[in-house]
Amino acid sequence: MNQLTDKSIGCPYCGETINVLIDSSDMEQQYIEDCQVCCKPINFLISESINGDITVNVYSEDEAF
Repeated sequence: MNQLTDKSIGCPYCGETINVLIDSSDMEQQYIEDCQVCCKPINFLISESINGDITVNVYSEDEAF
């Protein structure tokens, strides 16, 4: 069973803080999810730190990963 983690991120477009659920099976993955406020596509990069914490980096379509 995969563990879901609730994370708060800032939308790279509108700046609003939104909560997203991160699936632990998504580690080292990239995917796109629309902002819940402005509906623009946010690029997510999910990784795990050395101590096991989930790190979520978000980018707009114009930014490079």
